[in-house]
Amino acid sequence: MLFNSPVYGVFLFVTYVTFWALRRRSILRPLLLALASYLFYCVGTYDAAIEQKIVTGSDVPLGPIKWTILCVGIIFVGSSLDFWVGRTLGRTENPRSRKILLLLSIFYYLGVLSIFKYFDFAVDSFAAVMRWAGVEVSPVHLRLVLPFGISFFTFETMSYTIDVYRREIPPADKYLDYLLFVAFFPHLVAGPIVRPKTMLPQLAAEPVATDATKQSGLFLIATGLCKKIVIGDTLSINLVNRVFDNPERFSSLEVLVAIYAYAIKIYADFSGYTDVAIGSARLFGYELPKNFDAPYVSRNLQEFWRRWHISLSSWLRDYLYVPLGGSRGSTWKTYRNLMTTMLLGGLWHGASWNFVIWGGLHGGALAVNRAWQRREEGKRGAEAPKREGAPLAHVVSVVATFHFVCFAWIFFRAKTFEHAILMLQRLGKGTLESPNLAPKVLAVLALGFVTHFMPKRIYDGARDAFVACPAIVQGALLAVFAYVLHFAAAAKAEPFIYGQF
Repeated sequence: MLFNSPVYGVFLFVTYVTFWALRRRSILRPLLLALASYLFYCVGTYDAAIEQKIVTGSDVPLGPIKWTILCVGIIFVGSSLDFWVGRTLGRTENPRSRKILLLLSIFYYLGVLSIFKYFDFAVDSFAAVMRWAGVEVSPVHLRLVLPFGISFFTFETMSYTIDVYRREIPPADKYLDYLLFVAFFPHLVAGPIVRPKTMLPQLAAEPVATDATKQSGLFLIATGLCKKIVIGDTLSINLVNRVFDNPERFSSLEVLVAIYAYAIKIYADFSGYTDVAIGSARLFGYELPKNFDAPYVSRNLQEFWRRWHISLSSWLRDYLYVPLGGSRGSTWKTYRNLMTTMLLGGLWHGASWNFVIWGGLHGGALAVNRAWQRREEGKRGAEAPKREGAPLAHVVSVVATFHFVCFAWIFFRAKTFEHAILMLQRLGKGTLESPNLAPKVLAVLALGFVTHFMPKRIYDGARDAFVACPAIVQGALLAVFAYVLHFAAAAKAEPFIYGQF
């Protein structure tokens, strides 16, 4: 079930009305949300199985219905296991027993990820190494379809057991609350990655949603869908997919514009998903974490990762980078930790060497950025306040950072390493023909840049003005949004990029 489909609108409305009709029923309310979330996941998984057959001509293992049951079983069994592990950790003092319990939970999810996401990649990589060594190996593939949102809910559940193990949070009191924490439909498929320390207390308390909170949620849903459909899908269908699939057919200028378009497309798509997720949760009185903060205005890669996919970058920092040693050791250990974190972060996105290369590029750039910062600190003294750069230097830093991010996006988006190299080769040709750059596409690309770089106060002002409007005006504005979305939407709803991870 896609956020940008009419079915989701009906599902959200029915769930919302029923939820608040049960506001005096403290047991039935979370039960309703949990059942609705599992229904959401069932429909999404079944639709993905049908899409697999349409695209490839082959059925998913076990058939769509049994496959859906299996995928739902994975998340339900994992949630039940973690609830038991958390409760047991809370009353166990023996260090060895506690470690065994933690590893039991982690191995379950890493095992699921290894089978569904990385098995084929691992055997293909092994076969490639063996062929390079002169030994021919025929790899065995499982060819499994990736269950919806598996990378997101595994990180959320792992953070729960790790936090309980560290005694940073108490175990969840109610089984139903924990099931809902994992499966809550707004964040289930593509985040934001919620932390148990912020979400579980919300689920344990009575939900509170003022009219202003609900209205801001509707505004987020409307603007998020506009980002996705009007900007992201238009750029993807009319330029990005064509160029990245067959770069040899396009000029250098068209390839360059397509790279810029992909940068805006992936931001509009993913931040649009996040807006819809946060807005949907607000309708029920729950607050999900912020996930994007105008990342392309960043002056360096460190700032970029404080603004891009914030819930993932903070998860990698707290559960991987810091445990590896962070920046506490020698300079070279810090660089090693940065590179390891980003390589694994790249691999988290998908079982492909392109994602590893993308992560490696960001890891290397972050190491260079850290070296530069330490050099500047050494010049002015560690205790001296940091001086703001000149306006021109600020602009140059933003432009340089944006172009490095775009360069790395080539490897993220390209189907194969060879396609990425072909994109770079086409850029190097220096050809300037542009018959495929339609005015509509350029206008939408310009709109994407303008809305991204406009001051935050403009967006906040528009949201506050919407909330302050009478209900009849809000309804009229939402009807305008719906008309624009209907006019701009493709014949078939385009899936969100991060749904595949």
